Amino acid sequence: MSYPLVRLRRLRENPKLRRFVSEHKLFKKDLAQPIFVKEGIPGRVAVASMPGQFQFSEAEAVEEAKKILDLGVPAVILFGIPSKKDARGFEAFAKKGIIQRAVAKIKKSAPGLLVITDVCLCEYLTHGHCGHVRKGRVLNDSSVATLARVALSHAEAGADVVAPSDMMDGRVLAIRRLLDRRGFEHLPVMSYAVKYASSFYAPFRDAAESAPGFGDRSGYQMDPANAREAFREVEADLAEGADLLLVKPALGYGDVIRRVVEKFSCPVGCYSVSGEYSMIKAAAERGWVDEKKTVLETHLSMKRAGAAFIVSYWAKDIARWETGGGIS
Repeated sequence: MSYPLVRLRRLRENPKLRRFVSEHKLFKKDLAQPIFVKEGIPGRVAVASMPGQFQFSEAEAVEEAKKILDLGVPAVILFGIPSKKDARGFEAFAKKGIIQRAVAKIKKSAPGLLVITDVCLCEYLTHGHCGHVRKGRVLNDSSVATLARVALSHAEAGADVVAPSDMMDGRVLAIRRLLDRRGFEHLPVMSYAVKYASSFYAPFRDAAESAPGFGDRSGYQMDPANAREAFREVEADLAEGADLLLVKPALGYGDVIRRVVEKFSCPVGCYSVSGEYSMIKAAAERGWVDEKKTVLETHLSMKRAGAAFIVSYWAKDIARWETGGGIS
């Protein structure tokens, strides 16, 4: 029997060869770790639907941020959970709000960390939607005005990047204009430009205490059936002044990440969301999958799709696994 001269298995023969020719690597420098900061708790509270994740008090959030920086993860993204909610979301832009206080303390204690703040209203409004509501309808323009105030309050607290995640039309422009008027023209806006109305967000809503009190968010977040629509969202946000873009979720949307990266010359990241985290955790706890191998495979798929950075609940774990040469 004759064999071909080309044998693709030659370069798979041993780990040294495989590492040498690997096309993509995952580095801890590519990652941002989410932190949930909750007002009025004494320490940390485990999130039942996200094993290994916690709601942190202000003091605990600062300690967590320092640990993240020590591991070599360069960035965190903060989500606030106030002790009281109202119909206007006042605590979202209060100068002494939970996120505003946490940002200032983290910047002081871990100055080398890039602090990104999620700009949304769902955690702060009694009904749990991402904007103001009247007669059962989520309002766009009045929500945008409030979101701009929230972003400004984060900037004044010392945030390095503000990240609107609400999917209201025109919010990037409103934020950019207000930041510029108030002397924050240097502050980048990372837009959740392509955010789908996904069932993979359910555990996050436990962690952030932000489940909508009625209906769902399909009236303002994107339809999972649509890919070309992502271009219109990205084009609009870039025209309004967005500096970085985020695609969310990540695992089922590699095709969207790839399309956006190929069409637009700006940094594009993705968010490995809570549902992705929880389903792998649940399977690993039952011994059905190897957690480390599965996490690295899914995150490498995000890099392969073209993501420049990844927001991930596994950022700390990946940093422990990565020894300095990246993981392939």
